[in-house]
Amino acid sequence: MMKAGFVSLVGLPNAGKSTLVNALIGEKVGIVSPKPQTTRKRVIGIYNEPNMQACFVDSPGYIEATTELNTFLREELKGIIKDGDMLIAVLNLDARKLEDLVALADLASKSGKKWFALITKMDMDKDLRSERLRVELQKYNVPIVNVCAVRKAEKLREQVLPLVREMLPESPAPLFNNDSYTTQNVRDLIAEIVREKCFETLHQEVPYGVAVKVVKFDETGKLPRIHTEILVSRESFVPMVLGAQGRRIKHIGTEARKECERIMGKKIYLETHVKVKKDWTKNAQMMKELGYVINE
Repeated sequence: MMKAGFVSLVGLPNAGKSTLVNALIGEKVGIVSPKPQTTRKRVIGIYNEPNMQACFVDSPGYIEATTELNTFLREELKGIIKDGDMLIAVLNLDARKLEDLVALADLASKSGKKWFALITKMDMDKDLRSERLRVELQKYNVPIVNVCAVRKAEKLREQVLPLVREMLPESPAPLFNNDSYTTQNVRDLIAEIVREKCFETLHQEVPYGVAVKVVKFDETGKLPRIHTEILVSRESFVPMVLGAQGRRIKHIGTEARKECERIMGKKIYLETHVKVKKDWTKNAQMMKELGYVINE
């Protein structure tokens, strides 16, 4: 009997959803940062077994919509919940308020889908918060799993995959080729990796005004040549991205190139430039150009 379907992960910003997906798949599917709201578009990581294909869908964190970008993130999250065959509520113990985690569990329950709770960041449990949360979750009568995320990926799979296998629907065939581990193409992965390095390198509000676009991908020569633009929402961000004598953008490019080479399995030439797209996070047309399509 074949089981296959979409497993939607829902949680607060910085709950560790991308880290969990990467650990479950065993490959880098989504970018990871300690800063919240790193994930912007849905990312699908595909886990294959002989009789199961679980397509883990990483979602943007649950946030209030105050800009066009945040509106997109909220709409994307709604779509992920609607399209999922089952849900995992990722509940991080370092959340500001316990009530926010209970609200997320309520969201999962009201979806009408099969779901279970995954309590993450157990190493940050303070004031018996995990026990208080488990008491709150009992009313939903769903499985509850405690994980200390990804330092032990094999243990995570042992805890999570049997529940996924049980809840996924039957399917006559896999949904994707069983040698695939993500639906993202190489261009998307490269753009996301460059953005990840921006999150790692830049500080304060700058990363949230950053998008990355691959403007040229030339594989005709022996060494693939990839040109990217780091788009910022304000002129004042440009020197922050460049750094003194261009050192910061050089560091971003070098770290991104190393990661891209690991994923692609070959040497590449990666070039990065900074370009201003003023207030792009508030401009619906610019959002669409960058691939963020808001449902109207």
